[in-house]
Amino acid sequence: MMEEAKRLETIQPIVFRQLQNSFEHGRMAHAYLFEGDQGTGKAELALWFVKHLFCLDLQAGMPCEKCNNCLRINSKDHPDVVEIEPDGQSIKVDQIRALQSELAKSGFESAKKVVIIHQAEKMNLNSANSLLKFLEEPPANFMIILETQSLGKILPTIRSRCQIIHFQALSKERLQARLEADQLPTKTAQLLANLTNSYGKAVEISKDEWFNEARDSVIQWFNYLEKNDPQAFIYVQKKLVKTFKDKTQQQFCFELLAYFVKEKRDQDLKNQQTSLVKANNLLAEVLAASQKLEANVSFQNIAEQITLHTVFA
Repeated sequence: MMEEAKRLETIQPIVFRQLQNSFEHGRMAHAYLFEGDQGTGKAELALWFVKHLFCLDLQAGMPCEKCNNCLRINSKDHPDVVEIEPDGQSIKVDQIRALQSELAKSGFESAKKVVIIHQAEKMNLNSANSLLKFLEEPPANFMIILETQSLGKILPTIRSRCQIIHFQALSKERLQARLEADQLPTKTAQLLANLTNSYGKAVEISKDEWFNEARDSVIQWFNYLEKNDPQAFIYVQKKLVKTFKDKTQQQFCFELLAYFVKEKRDQDLKNQQTSLVKANNLLAEVLAASQKLEANVSFQNIAEQITLHTVFA
C-alpha cells in the first residue's frame, strides 16, 4: 500500500476501510457527510476518496498519487473537482448558486464532477435551502462531500439525503503524532494529547501564550511538592492565584498537576521505585480538588490544602 494510504488508514482505520469498500464494490453514494472534530482527517480522506474517481493508474484499487489527475487534485487544480469554503463567517447563497451554474455544464475533462464543501455547518439558511434543492435532483455522474465539525447544525433534510461518515476522535498516540508533525516539541505534544482528544483544541491551547506560563507555574509548584519544600505554600499565594484567575483556568491548573503527578508516578514504576504512596495520595487530592472547585470552594483554599497535605503530611 502506498505511503498516503497507510497514513490515512492509521488516522481513521474504520473510515478508510468503509470508503475503500464502497469504491471496490461500486456502492458509492452521490452525497456524503463527513462528520467529526477538526484534525481528524476529513479533508485528507475526502481528497483521497475523490482521487479514486479520477486516477489514471489505480494501484490495488487505490489512487496512484503520481498521475496527472492525482497531482492536480492534490494541488487543487483539477477543473472537475470544486471546493467551497466559507466566505468570511458563512457559506453564502451566491456561492451555492455559482456552484449550480458551474455544474450545469458537463465535466470539462470527464463526465464526472465532484464538489467538496468544507465547514458545511457555516451554510446560512438560504444557502442550505439552495443546496437542498440541488440534492433533491442531483445531476448524473455527480458526487458531493460535505464536511462538518457540528452535525447538529446541518439541516435534517440535508442530513437525510447524505450518507453520514463518522470520524473518530484521535487516540492519544495519533493526536500526539499529529501535533509533533506540526513541529510541536514532543513533551508539549504529549501533554496536550493527555489534556484533550481534540486536535483543534490542542492547537488552540498551544498557540495561547498563557498556556506556557500556566504549564511552567504548575511544574514549579509540583517540584516544590515533590521535595516537600514549604516554598510550595508561599508559591500558591504569590504565583498560582495570579496565574489562574477564573474557574476554567483553575480547573486547567488541576488537570495539569494531575498529568505531572501521573507522569512522575509512571516513571517511578518504570524505574521500579516502589514508593508510590505519596504520588497516589497527591493524585487523590488533585482529583478531589476539581470537585471542590465545582462546589465553589475557593481556588486558593484548595491549592493550600493540597500543599499542606503533601508537604507537611
